[in-house]
Amino acid sequence: MTISQTATTSFKVELAQGLHNFGPTAPNTFKIALYTSSASLGSATTAYTATGEVASGSGYTTGGETLVVSTTPTSSGTTMLLSFSDVTWAGASFTARGALIYNSTNANRSVAVLDFATNQTGTGNNFIIRFPSSNVTSAIIRIS
Repeated sequence: MTISQTATTSFKVELAQGLHNFGPTAPNTFKIALYTSSASLGSATTAYTATGEVASGSGYTTGGETLVVSTTPTSSGTTMLLSFSDVTWAGASFTARGALIYNSTNANRSVAVLDFATNQTGTGNNFIIRFPSSNVTSAIIRIS
């Protein structure tokens, strides 16, 4: 199975259709779910799936954690920028290979797949995903 980092194709289309609202007025709820190396996630992923997700327990709950938009969408030059605050799973004793960001308000539609490149294992401490700062070269979501 493979996990390929990308903004999903359906997300790009759904942005034009107005199906994702990142705020500041009445934003949708976005979540991040963690996946094992048995998952198949990539550009064709259209929605959250439990297939290949890290199992509930040991600090993780299926469906993942709610994300907080760290800054409402903004721009730098001709590029739209958006990022999230870091997310933490306390007391994590699980292994994850990647993640899926999805819109839980709107039919669990996919936004982006994150590929950790290797298995990442929590050993009873915090499992943290640190999102990059919201700038033109590293914001997690950039449209130019």
